[in-house]
Amino acid sequence: MSAAVSLTGRPLFADEPGRKVVAKEPWGRVEEVNDGIWAIVSTPLEKKDWTTLANGGIIAGKERVLVVESFARTEGAAWAARQARELTGRWPTDVVITHYHGDHANGVAGFRQDGGETPRVWTTAATRELLPRGGRNDGRTDAAARAEIYDAAGVLDASESTEIDLGGRKVHLHPRAGHTASDVTIEVEDPSVVFYGDLLWNRMFPNYRDTTPTVFASSIRAAMRERDTVYVPGHGPLADEQDIERLLSVLSEIEAVARESFSREITAGQAATGFRLPESLGEWTMFSDNYFEVAISAWHRELAKEQD
Repeated sequence: MSAAVSLTGRPLFADEPGRKVVAKEPWGRVEEVNDGIWAIVSTPLEKKDWTTLANGGIIAGKERVLVVESFARTEGAAWAARQARELTGRWPTDVVITHYHGDHANGVAGFRQDGGETPRVWTTAATRELLPRGGRNDGRTDAAARAEIYDAAGVLDASESTEIDLGGRKVHLHPRAGHTASDVTIEVEDPSVVFYGDLLWNRMFPNYRDTTPTVFASSIRAAMRERDTVYVPGHGPLADEQDIERLLSVLSEIEAVARESFSREITAGQAATGFRLPESLGEWTMFSDNYFEVAISAWHRELAKEQD
């Protein structure tokens, strides 16, 4: 991963918490969203600490505790599990992985630490199939334990949502696609909270490495609600409806430059050179300075298939 860059030339993304912070470390913090629901907001750019890297969360019921994501490293998952125990009095009973990329899936063996029983891991069949590619061993994860846990994981129905009753609180796991071939949103009705995974990025430009652009935008809209809702993105601070609309405007800008360059037979690299987002869309930070080219390339791939 190359150094993160700010698209405006101002200091790199360093967001302020939107909710009460109940725990904070160099790599991230835990924000209280509502009674029994917490968001884990990763801040890897502040100290260049990749322990968690992606966002996630903790959802508690009377009988079970669910953690969203296993994060980039075993240390990140173990920290999330300890936070769950500190906040709820229980080690996580369930873990949901939103997709197969390593920053969300690599650390799962950390849930076995500190004497805690291994929670039930939930994922899609596509995620399990694609994990060897997305979950590369970085020397800081236990690859053998990770494989064993995922082999025993509960496989979500790809055609409809799965309901998990935590005891007085039901959570719905919705299979989706767009950022990857296997995305899952984790949704609570009351209070209204949606954990988007990497279908939502807030103030950080998305990674289109495995993205189908047209499906990406439609899946973002599909998970939006017509009432006050806390949206937890895969990266960046907690979001609201305006933040999502701003992201969709960013995606539209990328679509426009991609379609024009494709029609003119200009390469993605050439199209990305000198491309800038309108200042009206605010400041966006990228983990890598080639993310515009990656995004335009994804559009070019999709447009080429449409011609076949």
